[in-house]
Amino acid sequence: STRCIVQMKATTCTKAIQNWELAHQGESAQEAEIIKLNFQNPPIEKLESNALNSLTKCRQLSLSTNCIEKMINLPNLRNLEILSLGRNNIKKIQGLEEVGQSLKQLWISYNLIEKLDGLQPCVKLQVLYISANRIAKFDEVDKLKENPELETVSLVGNIMYDGKDKDTCSAIVYKKIPSLKNIDGSLVVELLKRAKVDADA
Repeated sequence: STRCIVQMKATTCTKAIQNWELAHQGESAQEAEIIKLNFQNPPIEKLESNALNSLTKCRQLSLSTNCIEKMINLPNLRNLEILSLGRNNIKKIQGLEEVGQSLKQLWISYNLIEKLDGLQPCVKLQVLYISANRIAKFDEVDKLKENPELETVSLVGNIMYDGKDKDTCSAIVYKKIPSLKNIDGSLVVELLKRAKVDADA
């Protein structure tokens, strides 16, 4: 017998923004600096340009824990500093060309990303949380050299870490990008201390 799965219609970004305004007692989303559209029920599946590009004052936009598959360009979000897209179904980093001049933090852990492409426009990026994705080769980390202000990165839980000690993996990342200050939740100075103790032991 065939099983019929009845799926509820996805929440649109327009509807999610309306929900946000209702929850914030009629505050205008277009004037807000922090907008969180996480955990929509039913989840958001698609980012919509018209709805999201109306959020021109937004500095922090959070869309985590939905079912979003694709990132899009957001040319009107010229003030965006933090973009949170963790726990979705995103396969590829893209659409950051216009926000690259302002974006400082990208939170995109727990997705399906295999490559560290698409970050080159983010010249001010300082923090990249991209744990628990599908990055299989440490060679991908070399691409982060294009982000001169990057200080904090989390890559733990990617395929390239499988079966290896976290500190060992963090050290490989540090050798590739020695300007980093925090890797996988550890300060680089602490990592180097631990490595020296191990070397001396």
